[in-house]
Amino acid sequence: MGDDDATLVATYEQLLLRASFAEGDENGGLLLVALGSSNARHRVLALRGLVRRSLMTGDLWRRVLRDSDIEVRREATEQLAHAPLDDSPVLEEVAVLLDDEDPLVVDGAAFALGEHLCADAVEPLCRVAAAHVDARCRESAVAALGAIGDDRARATIIGALADKPAVRRRAVVALSNFEGPDVEAALAAAREDSDWQVRSAADQLQKGN
Repeated sequence: MGDDDATLVATYEQLLLRASFAEGDENGGLLLVALGSSNARHRVLALRGLVRRSLMTGDLWRRVLRDSDIEVRREATEQLAHAPLDDSPVLEEVAVLLDDEDPLVVDGAAFALGEHLCADAVEPLCRVAAAHVDARCRESAVAALGAIGDDRARATIIGALADKPAVRRRAVVALSNFEGPDVEAALAAAREDSDWQVRSAADQLQKGN
């Protein structure tokens, strides 16, 4: 790429950044056009700007969640986790990403589903929590299941207490939304865990009760 081309690319990115904060329909229009750019970086910047300006619609969310580029899908799940949303079809699209090829997309999708308390995603989240090859994804899925608090996740969360330490710690916290003899027995075992942070989390939970 020549110097002129590099300058043009940088200038367009600067325009997108300014449009993210500036008022006016023309700036919103620029972001919408950039969301269809062939350049993934431009799509990411456009997505951030549209979210910042509260211009995302259900159709636009579905578009970015289906994007062919991993970075755009990662950004979409991260942005969606913190965005106001009352659109079940969009959350269904997020749940599809629990099968994504990229672990960070799966991780982000699980987090977003937990933030939006998506009970319809409990079963696929349980699958990720129990069997995903990446511990980060299992941990995020356990956290989401704990936040949702659906009883269908009880056995999966208890089962996560046999996972790696980070997942076990997350499982202890997740069990705070559940009650019953099986939960008490699981937490009692966690208080004897080989990992001191798991033990500490279980102890704190017991004191909180």
